[in-house]
Amino acid sequence: MTNEKTQEGNAAMNGVNRADEGWTRRGFLRGSTAAMAAAYGLRPAHTLAAIPDEFDGSKFQLAAPEPNPKRGGVLRVGILNRLPHFDFQQSGTVGSIGSQGCMYDNLIRHDPRDSGKTIIPDLAHSWDISKDGTTYTFLLRKGVQFHDGAELTSADVKATFDRITKPPAGVSIPRSILFKSLSEIAVPDKYTVQFKLAAPRPPSFIMAAIASGWNGILRKQTLEENSYNLRKVSNIPGTGPYKSVRRVENEVWVMEKNKDYWNKGLPYLDGIEFYNLLPFSPELGAAILSNRVDYARIVDPVTARKAKATPGMSTTAFNQSVIQGTWTNDKKKPFDDPRVRRAFHLALDRHVLVDVTKDVAPMRVGGFMYPFSEFATPTDQLFKRVGYQEDPTAAINEAKALMTAAGYANGIKGLDFMVRDIASFKLWAQAIQAMLQQNIGVQCNLRTVVESVWFDDATSGHFDMAIGAIVSTLLDPSDYFNAWYRTGGPQNYSFWSNPKFDALVDQIDAEFDQTKRQALIRQTEEILEQDPPVLPICWEQINDVWWTYVKGYNPYDYFGVYDVVREDIFWLDKA
Repeated sequence: MTNEKTQEGNAAMNGVNRADEGWTRRGFLRGSTAAMAAAYGLRPAHTLAAIPDEFDGSKFQLAAPEPNPKRGGVLRVGILNRLPHFDFQQSGTVGSIGSQGCMYDNLIRHDPRDSGKTIIPDLAHSWDISKDGTTYTFLLRKGVQFHDGAELTSADVKATFDRITKPPAGVSIPRSILFKSLSEIAVPDKYTVQFKLAAPRPPSFIMAAIASGWNGILRKQTLEENSYNLRKVSNIPGTGPYKSVRRVENEVWVMEKNKDYWNKGLPYLDGIEFYNLLPFSPELGAAILSNRVDYARIVDPVTARKAKATPGMSTTAFNQSVIQGTWTNDKKKPFDDPRVRRAFHLALDRHVLVDVTKDVAPMRVGGFMYPFSEFATPTDQLFKRVGYQEDPTAAINEAKALMTAAGYANGIKGLDFMVRDIASFKLWAQAIQAMLQQNIGVQCNLRTVVESVWFDDATSGHFDMAIGAIVSTLLDPSDYFNAWYRTGGPQNYSFWSNPKFDALVDQIDAEFDQTKRQALIRQTEEILEQDPPVLPICWEQINDVWWTYVKGYNPYDYFGVYDVVREDIFWLDKA
């Protein structure tokens, strides 16, 4: 593997330096001009660097971007650490991967030095993509050990990805749909793995899917001993830079340095302490501002502003790979009727909902696609569409007409509205409750639950409406259209099904001409608006805050927080 593409790839990768009864629209909109300006001050879409067809990384070694990084010390991180269960691959929340991620390695990974824009070696040091784009060959490092002392082999990689791509009965992995074009995973020998596709897909899509931070490699024996379901296994062996030492539920998870880590010289830290502090909460803000933690993930805007004005502190904001939405249970009445779903969709004033949480969570108005991506309808055009206009009169009038046509002119009573126990969701739920009552005569009862209950009830359909958030791996609609909206998709919590949509997605997945592909995406958008699979609320922006002695990372242009969760090149610039 020594062609020009390989040399260019080496140069690129090694050179990275990187509501209540008193609800009124006027009340909620007070001060909204400044909030909207802040909400839309987002960075450009996250673009993945070009991926070489051949890459020889046998001599590649990851290190911190700064010269002479210091060793030692314990990093204290404030982050949601309330796991629905221990099987991080079956999860879809930072409450799992945010603390567990440092215990695992990937086959290949997103480079933390450039905010994850480049794909670099990990447990596989080199790769080759066949000329016809259907075979991806990876060469593994030799001598890599799991935390229990077993050697990593191709059998472990195959077992891990077989489970991800074709989950067995009782196992649900949200990202399995990314690999629907995969026909086989072959292991020619102990240190070689091949991914074989039934049809070619863009390498940027396949490689980014494989490199997802959720795809930590697990030991085959661990999977077999637990019938491939690790929900109750509290310490799953990995090969990563840190090992679990102690965990106190809903308080702290303590990690120590893996002294036998294969990437010699890493990690720099002696350990990490992950403190369970809820996103956007005052407790998280107080912890970072008082220096009880060194790094805080997903803080409220007020804390971020205070940190920016505090000497010795830094903050940044980046787009999050998440939709904030309300799912309707389409297996139940009245949501089996698309007219009702669209009426509910139109009854929500999204500009107000963004304003509701302006001091808690930074958000922006959007539809069914990432509004900061090249695929979405531009914001200025979206805001002319009924349902997204700043004046909601037309949307409410249409919503009332739809409810009458569907036989619900007098509204609906007693809906079970399940609310995930996070500050932003609780605020939105109250506002949505009021909007539905006032605009279309719908009365719902709020039921607040923790993550484990929310995800279990959402999966089983134990709700009428459910407010929360779900994550995707890629900006590309081929990812989240299949995962969130397709019939039977792993995160299709509404149980929505639209054959015309499914057929269009099949075309989108197979289309390489970008102009034709964009036209197909626009057709899907029209379907989603008229027959909503979810009631989109808004799209999230993340604020991270840290003390400036925390070094070794580049969080300024992340797409979400799920691909850069290992902390292996973090170091502390203090005594």
